[in-house]
Amino acid sequence: MPDFARLDSFLDETDTDGYLIDADSTDSDQYYLSGFDAPDPFITLYNGETHLLFPRSLEFGRAKRESRADTVERYVDFDHANLVEEHGPEASVSYVLDRFLDAYDVDSIAVPPRFPLRTADGLRSRGVDVTADTDGTVTEIRATKTEEEISHVRAAQRANEAAMAAAEELLSDATIDNGGQLSHDGSPLTSERVKEEIEVTLLRHGCSLDETIVACGADAADPHDRGSGPLSAGEPIIVDIFPRDKATKYHADMTRTFCKGEPSETVREWYDLTERAKRAAFDALEPGATGEDVHDAACDVYEDAGLPTLRSDDRAETGFIHSTGHGVGLDVHELPRLSPSGGELEPGHVVTIEPGLYDPEVGGIRIEDIAVVTEDGYENLTEYDERLVV
Repeated sequence: MPDFARLDSFLDETDTDGYLIDADSTDSDQYYLSGFDAPDPFITLYNGETHLLFPRSLEFGRAKRESRADTVERYVDFDHANLVEEHGPEASVSYVLDRFLDAYDVDSIAVPPRFPLRTADGLRSRGVDVTADTDGTVTEIRATKTEEEISHVRAAQRANEAAMAAAEELLSDATIDNGGQLSHDGSPLTSERVKEEIEVTLLRHGCSLDETIVACGADAADPHDRGSGPLSAGEPIIVDIFPRDKATKYHADMTRTFCKGEPSETVREWYDLTERAKRAAFDALEPGATGEDVHDAACDVYEDAGLPTLRSDDRAETGFIHSTGHGVGLDVHELPRLSPSGGELEPGHVVTIEPGLYDPEVGGIRIEDIAVVTEDGYENLTEYDERLVV
């Protein structure tokens, strides 16, 4: 059960009666606050207790069984049909929500930074005070993980490592044809074929993902290029996997860079530098440090070697051109940030450490582990080895 003491304090400090979310459960704040997974939008009200409201009866029984809400109600419980007759189908919703809030003595609400304008305007027309929580308090609360949440990330990471092993095995078993491209079982080994193996392996481990990165050569020089087509020998291949456990909905995240064949001297140097940058970032990772401190540690390694970073040149298009890491949980990218804007780190923060170097003339190198900040440092949740040549 999440600790909502921080949300209670927020409501007290802002003199607000409740916190309201109108979204489906793909919105991680909604899932976290409601404890319920539904594909269609529903209302969650938090006022020290959690109250759910559904437009229809479809999810009513399941929500009563599965959610951790104190109450579960439907529009019909607030005389929705008569309100439709009196005010029409659109306006009736605001009357239902007003009655729902009134049942819990809520006259003022805070809402997340992204909130349906129609819902907000409808409530305001009924006299409810609606204020945007521009800091995203629930999102900030989610950044600090419970032991149960950390175990969910750890389990997703084990599945991630099985998928990475499957990808590495394909690359390792590949042969190099006369044109310098990789071949497997007599067919060209493509980014798509490696992604397929990753996805199938993850499914067998109870995880899924919408997409993954298997990018070779110049493709790998763009940190978010998903990669496509045949894979080449002697060029770095970035494999970045960020699965979601289908049961718990928690993510993992890991990147390795492989090369089949002989890498160039520059690729080897960049790989060694990136290993050093990752170690330096981990050395800086501890409670009380800031995300900026961790990012600076990685930047120092690259800049000392004469390579550009966004810290040294905010217009840089090659070199280290992204942040050092990010939080991971219900979203694959969430708070905290390991970047120039990164705030203080706390025990329970789950973060990636993923320095990298990029240049279309060379390719891309990135190495990424996932770790949790502890009371006295960190625990690296990643058990997968690092190797460049396979």
